This record gives sequence, structure tokens and C-alpha cells, in this order.
Amino acid sequence: MILKTYIPSVKEIEHKWYVIDASQYTLGRMATQIAKTLLGKNKPIFTPFLDTGDYVVVINAEKVQVTGKKLDQKLYRHHTGYPGGFREETMRHLLKRRPEEIVRRAVWGMISHNRLGSRIIGKLKVYTGNKHPHASQNPIPLEIRSE
Repeated sequence: MILKTYIPSVKEIEHKWYVIDASQYTLGRMATQIAKTLLGKNKPIFTPFLDTGDYVVVINAEKVQVTGKKLDQKLYRHHTGYPGGFREETMRHLLKRRPEEIVRRAVWGMISHNRLGSRIIGKLKVYTGNKHPHASQNPIPLEIRSE
């Protein structure tokens, strides 16, 4: 008797839509659950090299909670590509300017940085306020377990 590993075909994979209200959760704990959902690790058909995950819509990104002194001490850094183009800003400043970016970067840090990861992060939709244009997909509220 030979047992074979089951690999789902792309046609068999069903992608659901979930919605999560960021105002109720801490950033890091919320981001880990979002990353697991995007990757599909909560499904029995999870395969590391396939996109088995679901879509996640995050609302109220500007109300995300952080612990400790992260608002003033955490720095987001990037380089523009030009000489002297190194830029950094605090979490508080980025939260005022682009609150969606904080949630997106937190989740991106938990996903592989390759072509599949780029496809997976595309299934994350982050919005300020409690309205989003994905109501026609009938998103289900994502339950986050507090461990």
C-alpha cells in the first residue's frame, strides 16, 4: 500500500472573504492571525507552494492598538534610491499619514518575500473607516483567538 501526498489543484481551492475590525485588536496579534488566513494555514488543504489562503479585509486601520512605547520608538525605514535618500519615520507619524500601511507592513513581515508572497499580500485589503467596497463578496467576520 503506497500512500501519496495530496496536492490540491488550483481549481479545487476555494477562496473565502473575511472582514476584521482593527479597532478591537492589538496590531501584532491581529497581524499573525491575518497572515495565517492569507497563507491558508487554517485549512486542511494547506500547501506551502500554492496560494490556498483567503482574502482579508481590514477596516478601521487608524484605530489599531499597540502596546508599550511603540508609537514613539518604532521606526519605519526605507531608501528612495537616490543619494542621501534614507528616510525614517515613527509609527505615530505614519499612523497619521497612512494608517493602512502600518497594518500592511506588519502582515508583510510575516509572509515570505518572494513571488508567492507578493501574490498573497495582494489579497489583503486595508481601509480606514468602517466602509469597504467588498460588500458584494459577503465577507465573514474573522474570529481572532486571544491566546
